[in-house]
Amino acid sequence: MTLPKFLLGDNTDCPDDIFVIHTDYPRFIINLVNDEVEWFDDLEGEETELANEVADLIEQAGGFYDREMERYVE
Repeated sequence: MTLPKFLLGDNTDCPDDIFVIHTDYPRFIINLVNDEVEWFDDLEGEETELANEVADLIEQAGGFYDREMERYVE
């Protein structure tokens, strides 16, 4: 199975939160409400190399959410 790069996550225990899951390396969940990120992969020692890529991925996650919400309106 091929997973999409981003997925939306929802949980009724956190009704005000908006989660986007990144399924490629480095895998993470970001809560777009407060920008908290939970990492699935161990990035120890790689933070410097991934800093620019991670910033770009987090921006892409926000763009993905905006695009999905526009599609729901249509």
